[in-house]
Amino acid sequence: MKLLYLLSLLLYTTTIGFSQEIPVPVNYSIIGKASGDLDKDGVEELVVAYNTSNHEEKINDGVPRELIIYKKTNGQWIVWQKSMQALYGSRDGGMMGDPFSGISVQKGVLHISQDGGSSWKWSRTDKYRYDGKAFKLIGFVSNYGKPCEYWEEIDFNLITGKVVVKKESEDCEKGGQEVYKRQKEIFFKKGFNINLQNRAAKEIKILSPKYGFEIYVAIKNE
Repeated sequence: MKLLYLLSLLLYTTTIGFSQEIPVPVNYSIIGKASGDLDKDGVEELVVAYNTSNHEEKINDGVPRELIIYKKTNGQWIVWQKSMQALYGSRDGGMMGDPFSGISVQKGVLHISQDGGSSWKWSRTDKYRYDGKAFKLIGFVSNYGKPCEYWEEIDFNLITGKVVVKKESEDCEKGGQEVYKRQKEIFFKKGFNINLQNRAAKEIKILSPKYGFEIYVAIKNE
């Protein structure tokens, strides 16, 4: 028991000490963190997702969120990049509430996952890579659907322009959840310039050439 207590105390102290090093904006509260080398300089950066208010009553009503990326300079975390458009608000998940699912750094690429909905559910994971000037959106995977209706998955590589859409239509009238139709379409679409700062600046929708699938590359924040 004593060993467990000491380990818990050490973890708590380390977490608090690490948090205190971050220049957290006034009235902000941390909802997620990730670290990794994002600019290939051999030094890890720190990515932090924030609620822009730490007052519980405001959070329950819904508050905007900000993503801030820090670099370590002379032992201090310094703000390097930030965005008010990369994250949905705290109540933008619909009936499911909080849409924030997590952030991570994988092989130098920043992943941001969010989801929500009610009977119709959605999820999206954005992938950003630093190109020397900005964090460009290089791809995303999204899912949307409802049991007994259909499920649609979109995998869009913005670097190559390759779009893969898969759709499975379901029928539950016979007492079981049966897939009665499967559709898959692959096509190419390039020419997008989306980054952390303009991720939700405007709505961008394209249609697949064969089946006419609606693909929302970007959804404007209202």
